[in-house]
Amino acid sequence: MAGYVSSKLRLNFNAIFLFILASASASASASAADSNIIKTLPGYPGTLPFKLETGYISLGENGERQLFYYFVESEGDPNKDPLLFWIIGGPGCSGFSAFVYEIGPLTFDFSTFNGSLPDLVYNPYSWTKFASIIFIDAPVGTGFSYTNTSQVYTSSDTKSTLDYYMFLRKWLLNHPSFTKNGLYVGGDSYGGKVAPMVALEIVKGNEAGLHPRIRLKGYLTGNSPIDQEHHFNEWIPYAHRMALISDEYYERAKNSCNGEYLNPDPNNYECLHVLQLIDQCTDNINKKHILVPKCELSPPKGDDFTERQMIIENDPIDFLLMSKQEDRWCLLNNHVTSYVWANDPSVQEALYVRKGMIKDYWKRCNRSLLYEYDVESALPHHQLLLDKGYEALVYSGDHDFLVPYTSTLKWIHSLNLTIEDEWRPWTVDGQVAGYTEKYKKSDLVSLTFATVKGAGHVAPEYMPEQCFAMAKRWFSLFPL
Repeated sequence: MAGYVSSKLRLNFNAIFLFILASASASASASAADSNIIKTLPGYPGTLPFKLETGYISLGENGERQLFYYFVESEGDPNKDPLLFWIIGGPGCSGFSAFVYEIGPLTFDFSTFNGSLPDLVYNPYSWTKFASIIFIDAPVGTGFSYTNTSQVYTSSDTKSTLDYYMFLRKWLLNHPSFTKNGLYVGGDSYGGKVAPMVALEIVKGNEAGLHPRIRLKGYLTGNSPIDQEHHFNEWIPYAHRMALISDEYYERAKNSCNGEYLNPDPNNYECLHVLQLIDQCTDNINKKHILVPKCELSPPKGDDFTERQMIIENDPIDFLLMSKQEDRWCLLNNHVTSYVWANDPSVQEALYVRKGMIKDYWKRCNRSLLYEYDVESALPHHQLLLDKGYEALVYSGDHDFLVPYTSTLKWIHSLNLTIEDEWRPWTVDGQVAGYTEKYKKSDLVSLTFATVKGAGHVAPEYMPEQCFAMAKRWFSLFPL
C-alpha cells in the first residue's frame, strides 16, 4: 500500500506540475487590499499586544477559491524566529479554533461568558512567543473561506494539499521578508496528517526550481491519524492499557480477531461477540479525552461528536442555556464562545471579512464539506521527508482515545528508525509533563516523539503550558 500511495503521489504531482508553473506567475499575488492589519478586536480591552493580519489569498485559474487566513508575527524576533504554517483538523475546521483554543495569542474568558459577546484574554502560552504563525481556513467552505462560483466545490486529501501549498507560495510572494525565515509545517488531528503531505509538496517545488524557494526546516504533527490500519486497530490495545476493558476481553479479542478489529470476518462469531462486549464497556467514554465527562445532551446512540456539533450549529445560545443545566462541564461548552464571537457583525467587520460571501453563518467546523479521503496513509511522506533530511516532532495526548498514542508509536516504529534517546520522562516546572523518545534517520536528522500527560485530542487545548514548553524546546533545538 505504501508503494502504491507513493506512486500515486508522483503521478498527481506530475499531472499538476505544468499547471503550477503556468499559473504561478499569472496569479502569484493578491492585491494589497487583500490583507489588513488588525489593531483592536471586539471583546479585547485596548490595543492588541501583538501584530495581527487577516486577509484572503485567491487560488484557481480565475481566483474562484478565496482562502481566509490569520497571521500573527512572532512576539520575539520576527526577522529571525521560524515561520509556522498551521493546519487544523476536521477536515473543515477553521484556523480560528487553533488561534483561540490551542496555540494562538488569544483565548476566551469562559468564566464570564453568558451568551453575549465573549471577552478575549491574552494567552501566556501562545506559540507566537517564539514563532510567527499562519492560521488558515481551508478547504473552501471552512470558516470565512469561500468560492465565488455557483459550482459546488469538492475537496480531498490531494486537492487540499495542493491548495495549502499554492496558498503558502502566494502568501510568501506577498510577504517577501519572510522568505528568509525557516519554515515549519504543523498540524494536529487530521491537519497533522496533511502537514507532512504539504511539506513534501514544498520539497518538490523547491527541487523543481519554483519561486519563491521555501526554506523548509521540518514539520510537526499531533494526535494525527497518519495511517488507517495502525490507527483503528490500536483502539482495543489502548483501551486495555487504560483499564477500560478487562484482561479477559482483551485476550479473547486478540486471540479470536487476529488483530483485525475494524473489519472483522463477519463469520467469526467469537470475535464479533467480544467486540460487542468491548463496545459496551467503552461506548460511554469520551473518545477525545477519556477522563472528561461525555456530554449528556447527545442522543444515546450514534456519533457523539457529530450530533453534538449539530446541536451547537443549529442554535449555540440554546446549547449554552441547556448545557448550564448539566451537572458536569463539557468541552463543547467552551466552543460555543467562538460561534457567538465570530458571527457577530462587529467582529466580521473588524476582521475585514467580505460581506455576503458566507452562506448561513460561520461554523467552527463545517461537517457538510464534500471531502474525499483519498490518501489512506501518510507514511510514505514521513519516510521521504526524513530521507531528505527534515526534522520532525510527533506528539500525542496520552488520554486521547480517538487517535491513541499507541497507534502513533506503531507507525513510527514501522519507519525502521534507530533509537537515539530511549524512553524517558520530560518535565515542566519539576513535574513530569509526558514521556519522550528520539529516533534518528542519520547523524543530522531525527524524529522526536512525545506524549503529553493528561492531554486529550488535541493536546494544546488541554495542556497549554506543557505543549508550549515542548514546542519551544524543540524549535530551539533543545532536548525536551
